[in-house]
Parts: sequence; C-alpha cells; structure tokens
Amino acid sequence: MHEDGNGDGRGVESAVSGSGVNQPEFLALERELTVLLRRARANQGEMAREVHPDLESSAYGLLVRLGECGGQRATELAAYIGVGKATMSRQLRALEELGLVAREPDPADGRAWLVTLTQEGQDRVGRVRDARRARYARRLASWDPREVTELARLLHELNRGMEK
Repeated sequence: MHEDGNGDGRGVESAVSGSGVNQPEFLALERELTVLLRRARANQGEMAREVHPDLESSAYGLLVRLGECGGQRATELAAYIGVGKATMSRQLRALEELGLVAREPDPADGRAWLVTLTQEGQDRVGRVRDARRARYARRLASWDPREVTELARLLHELNRGMEK
C-alpha cells in the first residue's frame, strides 16, 4: 500500500477521497483535460489520414514512437501503447502492408525482431509532425515563449505522474 507521505499509514486513495477532489481547481482540471483529450483523439485521426488514407488512428502513435526512439521490439511497443500482443501484431502487419514499417533482426538478440520506420514512413510522419508543430506555432503565436515552455514542462510533469 502506498502512503500519503505523512507516514500515517493511510493509502493514497483514502487520502484523496476525503479531501480535494471536489475543489474548484480539480473540477476545472478534469473539464479542461476532457476537452484536450477529445480534441487530441480527433486530431490523431486527422494526422493518421495525412500520413496515409488507410492508416488507423491508433497506429499513428506507433509511428511517432518509432520516429522518436528508433527500432523497437513489438513487445516494447505493445507495453508503451498499452495493448496486447495480438493487437500489436495486427497493427504492425497493417503498417508493413502500407510500407511504413519494416522488421529487421535485433542485433542484440538474433531471435528477436526490431520494428523500424521505412524511409517512406519517416518522410510521411516527418511531414505530418512538421505541419502539426507549425499549427501549434500559429495558434500559440500570441503566447509568450516562456508560457509555451512552462506549458510543456507542466504537461511533462503530468505525463510522468500518470506513469506511476
């Protein structure tokens, strides 16, 4: 059981359930995150179609991950995305058929395979990501650059906190 940091033995759930969750700041956070996530899902679908008209929305994140991290084993990708092996195999097969990813032997373990972006995959994902960043820059042009930096920092902290 996790403790709340005060050493009193109360679990995190009991510490949170009795206080704070109905505070205006958490209600506002919930509302704004809901809007952000809804828009992000819609945006992901648009970006997937920009990469390839037949690309599933959920597969876009795989391509971005491969672009950022390089070759990955299918099991690593499945764990990162949070899906099972069967789902990952189906998505990777579809991406291979579209010519966006390829499998190559893992130099660290000849029995395993690494999934990598093909040159076509790199080009297409790169174009879409560049266009997305340009949209962010246009929409946030009136922001002070320090605010953009702070937003990125806070979102990073939120994402790290959600991993725990």
